[in-house]
Order: sequence, then structure tokens, then C-alpha cells
Amino acid sequence: MTTETQGAPRTYDVRTYGCQMNVHDSERISGLMEDAGYVRAADPDAADVVVFNTCAVRENADNRLYGNLGHLRPTKLKHPGMQIAVGGCLAQKDRGDIVKKAPWVDVVFGTHNIGSLPALLERARHNEEAEVEILESLEVFPSTLPTKRESTYAGWVSISVGCNNTCTFCIVPSLRGKEKDRRPGEILAEVEALVAEGVLEVTLLGQNVNSYGVEFGDRLAFGKLLRATGEIEGLERVRFTSPHPKDFTDDVIAAMAETPNVCHSLHMPLQSGSDRVLKAMRRSYRQEKYLGIIDKVRAAMPDAAITTDIIVGFPGETEEDFEQTLEVVRRARFSSAFTFQYSIRPGTPAATMADQVPKAVVQDRYNRLIAELEESTWAENKKLVGEKVEVLVAVGEGRKDERTGRLSGRARDGRLVHFATGDLTPRPGDIVETVVTYAAPHHLNADGSPLSHRRTRAGDAFEAGRTPRLKGVSLGLPTVGVPAPLPAATDGCAL
Repeated sequence: MTTETQGAPRTYDVRTYGCQMNVHDSERISGLMEDAGYVRAADPDAADVVVFNTCAVRENADNRLYGNLGHLRPTKLKHPGMQIAVGGCLAQKDRGDIVKKAPWVDVVFGTHNIGSLPALLERARHNEEAEVEILESLEVFPSTLPTKRESTYAGWVSISVGCNNTCTFCIVPSLRGKEKDRRPGEILAEVEALVAEGVLEVTLLGQNVNSYGVEFGDRLAFGKLLRATGEIEGLERVRFTSPHPKDFTDDVIAAMAETPNVCHSLHMPLQSGSDRVLKAMRRSYRQEKYLGIIDKVRAAMPDAAITTDIIVGFPGETEEDFEQTLEVVRRARFSSAFTFQYSIRPGTPAATMADQVPKAVVQDRYNRLIAELEESTWAENKKLVGEKVEVLVAVGEGRKDERTGRLSGRARDGRLVHFATGDLTPRPGDIVETVVTYAAPHHLNADGSPLSHRRTRAGDAFEAGRTPRLKGVSLGLPTVGVPAPLPAATDGCAL
């Protein structure tokens, strides 16, 4: 273990569970830790500080956390001075219960006070007792915090936090709070700072991105934001996640179609195809409106790849309701889907609803949904065989790449592409054009030699081992690059 008595900075490791928002928060946590003089542990199992950034939405999230905490207890007993911190949605929900169940945890912090983590760790060390700090409202907007990005070529940019919806299956609003929007200038300043570091692709992130602007009274703000990203020189791809069908406007469709760097990929959560179930979920749209949006998107962008979320077995769901979901799958022609078997989430209205669907019925419907989706996504992917695709080379997308000799990346529409390199040596962050030779339900193969290879600044950064480091970005004051090292970190490299 690294210790301060040995004259070296303390090391850290961040372990992330859950959604894209958690991934984004973990980049902030890493930036905070390095700003405070910590360095990332070369061996995660030997870190001085282990931070769990948790999820409360996924099934068995609490069991997973407490299981991992239990595995760490012997390690901590062997290494005095090691600290364990738990943050994120589960920490916001369980609060002081975490240290009751796992008294070897040193710090518990919530979704609203990520910026307090270094101070809480130091206070816990000084006082030799656990520190639990959970705030009920946002203390500092996360994007004002320093960030250690994980990718040289792609970055998350948060445009809002929290959610004003009241979906009966979801606990996020009570953990993340009401929606808080960033001002457009702050968002664009962060995007520009990332592009200056070589980033080619950004994903605009929020619990409900297309309700962006509600806080300052501009219903068309999200479409305007998409168009404004089109004016940022050097930014090649813009994505966003996740929108809500009830707030999706024709203006957003027009902005996607008219702004060259906005990718023709759309993640549009369905949840259920049954109007009756959607009403019970408090999803304020119905099947007809949902399919109408899909039709409008395809009319404006015939090449659009549309993905979705679907929940099977919501309380009271009948066979007829489930058949309606299958009908939407057939008509919408999704390119992929995130599918979930409903399970009770304590603290949500759905948890106490009558007519919970038996597990065996849920499993059967889930299996049938997967089969329907595989048929649909495979049919959509087969249409691309023989077509040229532009691939942004990525790290670690394909599990079989080492065996097959292929590399992997994402096409502009978001599809995963495994491609042969021929005589080329593309780097993560470079752009390759190639032709699709084979389609599977969840990926495309391109086994011929690439048509072209463009080396990029993002690829240069990857080759040099650099990832973007940003201080907190505020309106008109983007600060880019590696910050001046703190005295405690002068003996270590944070990169």
C-alpha cells in the first residue's frame, strides 16, 4: 500500500455502477481526487482510498454493494489507513444505514455533494470515525468540479441534473432532485474546452435532456443547443441521452436533421407499448404518440438508428398489454434495446401496487421480447451489408478483437462495428471508413481492408497517454489542461 509516511501521494480507485450519469459523476470524483493530491492506483486492489459510486435503480444494487464492501473488509484490516467511501444514488437513499451495515466504511456522501469528498476523507482520517454527509439539494453543479476524463476522443457533458417526472417505477427524482439546467454558455464552453483537448465526440447528458430549458422558460432550448454545437469547429459527433417522448418536439427532429455533426441516432425510451400500462407508469404519452415520433424521425432522417428501454412485467401487466409492447417493437424497428424485468424498488409507488406479476410469467415474456427484438435488430442491421460506414475507433468495445485481430468502434449512427485493419494501424480516436460485410443482431463486421484511415488529434492524445483534464468550467471561463500540481502530488503523475 502507498502511504504518506513513505513520501508518496495516496492512491485512489473509483468503482462505478449504474447509468451514464454515474459514469459522468465518477469522472468528476477522479478529477477531485487528483486535484486534492491523490493519484490513481496502478493496482486497484492496493489503493489507499476506494470510492464506490453506486446505483439504486438496477436490480440487487444494494446486495452488490454490500457484497463488495464485505470483500474489502479483510483488505482494510491488513492495511491501516486505507479508506472506503460510498457515494451515488444508493448512498443518497440508504444514508446512515450504510455505516450501520458496514461499519468499516469511512465516508458516505450523496448525489448532491460530490465536491465534499476530499474534505470528508480528510475529516474521517483526522477524527478516526465515519463521516456521513447527505444534502437534500444540489450544493454545486457537477460540471463546475474538476474532471478526469476516461477517453481521449469522447466525453460526457451534463446539461442538466435531476428530473421533474413522476414515473411510478423510478426512484431517480427522489435521489437526484428536481431538474436543474445549466446555462447554454456554460455547456458550450465545456464542449469547446474538450474539443481543444482533441475530443471528437460529445454526448449531452441529462435525466431528460429534451426538457432542457424548463428552468429558464425556453421550451425550444434543447433544439437551439443542438444547433449551437454545430458551430463548434473540430467537433465531429454530437449525441444525447436520454429524451422523454412527452417533451420531444418537431424542433429537435429538425435540429438533428439540419445540424451536420449531430448523429442520426436516437435513444427513445418506450418502457411499455400498452396505453394502460403507460398510464399506470405515469408515462404521459401513449403508443400512438410514441410511434408518431418514430415516424417523424424516420421521415426526416431515413438512416436514423433508434434504440429504446423496455420494462417487462410491470404490476398489472396482462398478456394483452405485453402483446402491445411486441407490436410496437415490430413497428418501430429498433436497432437495439435495453430490456429489464420489472422488480420492486422500495420507495417507488409501483412497489406497493397490487397485481405484481409472477416471476415465471415475467421471465417468459422477457424471453419472448428478446426473441422479437433480435429478429428486428438483425433485420435492420442486414440492410447495412455492403454499405460504407465511418467508424470512430474505440478502446475495449469488442471482447473478441484480440482473438480475431479486428478493432472496434462506433459508426455515426451508434452501431458497434468490428473491422479488419488490413495494412493500417489505426489508434483509438482515429476515423476509419470501411464497408460492412456481415450483420449480427448486436453488431456489424467489416472484414475487408478499410477504404481510408484519418489520423486525429484524439488518436495523437491516446498514443501519448493523455486524457483531457478540465478544471470546473464556468460561463466564459473555460480552463483547459492539466492543473498545476498541488504540493502533496509533486512526486507523482496524475495522468
